[in-house]
Amino acid sequence: MNARRLGLFGGTFDPPHLGHVAALRDAWGSGRFDEIMVTVAGDPYLKSADGALTPAPQRLAMAKAAFGELPGVAVSDMEIARGGPTYTIDTVRELLETGAEIELIIGADVVSQLPRWRSADELATIVALYVLPRGDEMVTIPSGWRGQVAHMEPVDLSSTETRAKLEKGENPAGLVPESVIPLLTRAPH
Repeated sequence: MNARRLGLFGGTFDPPHLGHVAALRDAWGSGRFDEIMVTVAGDPYLKSADGALTPAPQRLAMAKAAFGELPGVAVSDMEIARGGPTYTIDTVRELLETGAEIELIIGADVVSQLPRWRSADELATIVALYVLPRGDEMVTIPSGWRGQVAHMEPVDLSSTETRAKLEKGENPAGLVPESVIPLLTRAPH
């Protein structure tokens, strides 16, 4: 019996945007996965230092609104429920116990951060990467890792840029899924 092929797409999703939706649709359409699990970081140690993070329950609600209806995709609160700093290695170890084969679905912008991840050397030996192009960046699988680059049209949209536009009062339509708009605290009123 073959192991379940699980795509793991984690992030802060502050907020989830249309680039995330495009990435998930591409990953599911690749036929590589039996299921894609979206995990919302409870306390993302690389991002929570500045204190400007939307509370985890609200980010989870936005992720469920954005991704809950996509085929093959399930949104999980496992990283929030675990408490403490969120490390991908802990999530992967937990999911490996279910017998799944795991591929991390990551944006090209994350590739350069991989060496800073907790237990990155171990992680590189137990997961593969499915890297999504961003902008005009040339994307490669980093040394010591295995995986592939997605064959999708690059999406040049980030949560940071989306937050900045929302904070300037720009209309969120065209940035985030319509289902997320009512959940935004930064949306213009």
